[in-house]
Amino acid sequence: MSTDRITWIKATASASSGDCVEFGTEAGNQAVVYLRDSKNTQGPVLTFKRSQIAAFLDGAKKNEFDHLID
Repeated sequence: MSTDRITWIKATASASSGDCVEFGTEAGNQAVVYLRDSKNTQGPVLTFKRSQIAAFLDGAKKNEFDHLID
């Protein structure tokens, strides 16, 4: 998969450590959101429906995953 047309964004909290993932979108394709490891930009890219990312972000805002990093 070519990632040339994808605009990537990562959390500002990762700036000091670089330990982060990046979310991406592609102009003209609003149906999906891409995810990749920010340290391995040539590595695998996962593809999710926007509704899947919305559900994940909702859970993250509700602290449902905090036990994974405590």
